[in-house]
Amino acid sequence: MRRIISALFTCISTMASTWAFAQDARPLELAADAPDRHIVVKGDTLWGISAKFLKDPYRWPEIWRLNDEQIRNPHRIYPGQVVVLDRSGGDPQLKLGTLIKAEPKIYSDADKEAIPAIPQNVIEPFLTQPLVVEDGMLDKSPRIVATQENRVNVGAGNNIYVQGINRSATKLWQIYRPGAPLKDPDTGEVLGREAVYLGTARPVHDGGEGEATTLEVITAKLEIGRGDSLVPAARPEIISYVPHAPNKRLQGRIINIYGGVGEAGRHSIVSLSRGKNDGLEQGHVLAIYRTGSMVTNRFEPDKPESIRLPDERFGLLFVFRVFDRVSYALIMESARPVYPGDTVRTP
Repeated sequence: MRRIISALFTCISTMASTWAFAQDARPLELAADAPDRHIVVKGDTLWGISAKFLKDPYRWPEIWRLNDEQIRNPHRIYPGQVVVLDRSGGDPQLKLGTLIKAEPKIYSDADKEAIPAIPQNVIEPFLTQPLVVEDGMLDKSPRIVATQENRVNVGAGNNIYVQGINRSATKLWQIYRPGAPLKDPDTGEVLGREAVYLGTARPVHDGGEGEATTLEVITAKLEIGRGDSLVPAARPEIISYVPHAPNKRLQGRIINIYGGVGEAGRHSIVSLSRGKNDGLEQGHVLAIYRTGSMVTNRFEPDKPESIRLPDERFGLLFVFRVFDRVSYALIMESARPVYPGDTVRTP
């Protein structure tokens, strides 16, 4: 199987890319300390590896010579394989080299898993359940009727009591509560309603007839309380799309920062005012801009003039979940705090 994968990567080197890069005609720049090769290890991501070789990690499809179909269904890269930088031609190119043969050992299933595009552990809870829901949807799910010792809020290690489930229904549940409406910062239009992820819980005891089921809170991202809703947890799929810029000009705004905080940084999750209907797709990389402010020219007091400063680019984000009118993205790079209302656009 791996020989087939290596052959496919060899074929890529002879194929002309069919993807349009008209939106970024700058020469491809290698990172200042780009290595000649990188041995893939468990915990690597496509983004992290591309950042080792490229100044702009989102331009990986260019250095791999990938076309549209290969971007959306990339060949898998596994721990132990070698990514080689070929500098012999006019343009640098990445290739998949010979698989490193380690000393005999016992391999786990995790060692056989392809590496994801971005850190999987950061976004895992956001891959299997809806983040944008219709009004009243969570009200139909099982809900917490009481907490351990009637506390207002509980966290990991505490018990919660839920009506409407039994211990054998599922081994793990995710906990949500309805969030604020998602509004377009430019028009004020409601694009959807957010479901706020709180944590996970597992059943530990079935009650008798008419009694609630006891669950233990395993993880708690936010405080959990009575009235919060539960949905069955599912195993998330690995985000395998190659990070890539949209092949057309897209522009939107950051609606808010997940978790209700006022500012965001690297590996924070944000919601965007654009979705499938606007041409946004999973794997897209967008640049983050701060809108230029207005200043007054005070050097000519008789005729003061207002001047708008240029927009400043200061970060990149990776779109990992797309709905019809909104999307969710992980901030990959940020030179300053990110705020709701900041602009995102095709790099």
